[in-house]
Amino acid sequence: MRLSHKTHQRMSVETMSIRNRSVIGRFPFGTHQPVDSEKLWPERLSRDSTTEDTSSTLLVVISVDLLKSSTDQNRLEHHTCQYLSENLIIRRGQTFQMLVELSRPFNPKTDKLHLDLKIGNFPGVSKGTHVIVPVVESLKENRWEAKIVELSGRKMKLSVNSLPNAVIGKYRLSVATSSPVGDAMTAYNADNDIYMLFNPWCEDDSVYLDNEDERKEYVLNDMGIIYYGTDSQIEERPWNFGQFDKDILPACLFLLDHSGSPASGWGDPVNVVRLLSAMINSPDENGLLVGNWSGKYTDGTAPKSWSGSSDILRQYYEKGGVPVRYGQCWVFSGVTTSVLRCLGIPTRSVTNFESAHDTDVSLTTDVFIDENCVLIDELSRDSVWNFHVWNDCWMARPDLPAGMGGWQVVDATPQVTSQGVYRCGPASATAVRNGLVYLKHDTPYVFSEVNSDKVYWQRTTNGTFSPVNIKKNAVGHCISTKAVGSDDRQDITHLYKYPEDSEEERIAVETACMFGSKHRIYEVSSANDVSVEISISGEEPQLGDDAKLDITVKNTSSEQRAFTLTGHMAVMYYTGVYKATVMKDQIPIELKPYQVDTLECCLTYDRYKEHLVDQAMMMLTLTGRVTQTKQIDGDAVVGKEMKALISFRNPLKRTLKKVKFRIEGLRLLGVREISYGNINSFTTVRLTERFIPLVSGPQNLLVSLDCRQLPPVHGAAKITVRAA
Repeated sequence: MRLSHKTHQRMSVETMSIRNRSVIGRFPFGTHQPVDSEKLWPERLSRDSTTEDTSSTLLVVISVDLLKSSTDQNRLEHHTCQYLSENLIIRRGQTFQMLVELSRPFNPKTDKLHLDLKIGNFPGVSKGTHVIVPVVESLKENRWEAKIVELSGRKMKLSVNSLPNAVIGKYRLSVATSSPVGDAMTAYNADNDIYMLFNPWCEDDSVYLDNEDERKEYVLNDMGIIYYGTDSQIEERPWNFGQFDKDILPACLFLLDHSGSPASGWGDPVNVVRLLSAMINSPDENGLLVGNWSGKYTDGTAPKSWSGSSDILRQYYEKGGVPVRYGQCWVFSGVTTSVLRCLGIPTRSVTNFESAHDTDVSLTTDVFIDENCVLIDELSRDSVWNFHVWNDCWMARPDLPAGMGGWQVVDATPQVTSQGVYRCGPASATAVRNGLVYLKHDTPYVFSEVNSDKVYWQRTTNGTFSPVNIKKNAVGHCISTKAVGSDDRQDITHLYKYPEDSEEERIAVETACMFGSKHRIYEVSSANDVSVEISISGEEPQLGDDAKLDITVKNTSSEQRAFTLTGHMAVMYYTGVYKATVMKDQIPIELKPYQVDTLECCLTYDRYKEHLVDQAMMMLTLTGRVTQTKQIDGDAVVGKEMKALISFRNPLKRTLKKVKFRIEGLRLLGVREISYGNINSFTTVRLTERFIPLVSGPQNLLVSLDCRQLPPVHGAAKITVRAA
């Protein structure tokens, strides 16, 4: 707003309140000063004013109505009507409505208006913590935008859209106006704070869960059951999660704020869950709950006395972050369920019976005995608990290979540190099941809890130890959670491990132990003489077609080889989250010396049509182990030559000219560039490249295609290289 010197002298130096809304003008030199609104538009303050609109007066917001009661449209559509709060609570990636009353009628030709949202201590536009929401003619998905849907006199109704990956938390709302006379912005008012949550109802949110019954159970149910006891006598206790109780949402956000982590990271559920798994225990950042297994609880509350989470969260919040005494695993889990459900992340409490505690990252539960078979206490530090309770939470994992999304394990009980902090997870349950312990976060520890072998080590005469007995099926029994929609117990052991002693389960154990501190416990041959390649048979299948694949198996040795190939075909969301298995088969294979054989695999449309989702993809996983050498198919070994099949199909009706492939990764000495030449329309090309890995561990192989007719095309494969 531009004012003459004379006008400036007549202005009041006190803030003028208009219907409980202060008005702040925008002045030169960046200085905000109060405006005496009576002198600017004395005749327009009455709600019933019929004075004809003119654009010669400053346009100011008189009031904002966020339609935030539990019976209003916003709360009902956003599934937040259960929260006992006077603030607006919404879920990201979804529109909400609000009413704005102005000092005069809005003139679309000369007036402008936008919303200003800030979150955190140091909001910034580039960080997503200061959001400027423009008013547009039509709303588009995946944008912060607002649209005027009604204009009536001095009132307007806005429909506001938010990003599906917006930062969650408490936003401070202001409304800015601009008119020919000048600019104005409403002063901050705590009544207009907006709480933004994760949205499992939104397909573009990474916590999207496509089953309504499961959303009701894992997000909206505020009562549950936690299991304890032994695998032969499973007991249950009811638990009041209380995520909708008064002050619980502010308490949960207080935990995030108290972590010291900037709000800019609160849009990523992986990051939020990892932060909260640390903040729900007390050792590092004076977090929520003190663990105590001593049996002495006179200066606090005994863990068995808690029956819900609300009192714990409320005590911590009201006392400004003083840790609450005391908790054990089921209490940590119950509170974690409450906090994550409150923030909108689908979560459940999970109990593992005969739960191992691996102390040396061996991926085995180790027992040490002397020459006379007497237990050596000081070395036998690993333990097996009768039961242990943690949590599953649901989300996509774009930071992991495709297929690793879905249920993620998080454990707030302070047992071991992760990157120097007492926390655990989120670890993909699928990665745990398959022994892919090199995938973050804390997958080795969770794998040991549910599927480590119990290994007995005996001291020899020269003082070293050698394994004398390996006990399978020693840990990870009756993994349990409350069933959806009932009080029955659901056994979910199959989500964490394959059937005990099956070929798949043994491969998972041996794969995991390759990365353990005692990786030589299982003898695995260095032979790598059987290869498997997968290619599409004929034209690339379209929606409604049968998918036909050729699986080529090759024996490069001078001896006979035999193995059973197990194949899983699954439907995945585009986020990489598993939806359903549509085919599973086992094929026994025998190969003569130097024999090459091609198997045909056909997935009919009838097998997958019931599981189609938007932008879905199919994932085929093949596993097998050569009987003679114990080679696990697909092994890559330091110093041993390996092959990679690169396949590309030209999707255009024109020829691609001067195509180049660039290959890098596997810690190779440089980029490998291949000048391929031309690729005809709709033609598929396949390259077989050979590499010699130099370093062990999980690595990436990256391939890019470069030509003028296409934007850059990229492909990547995650490869685990074993030590020689």
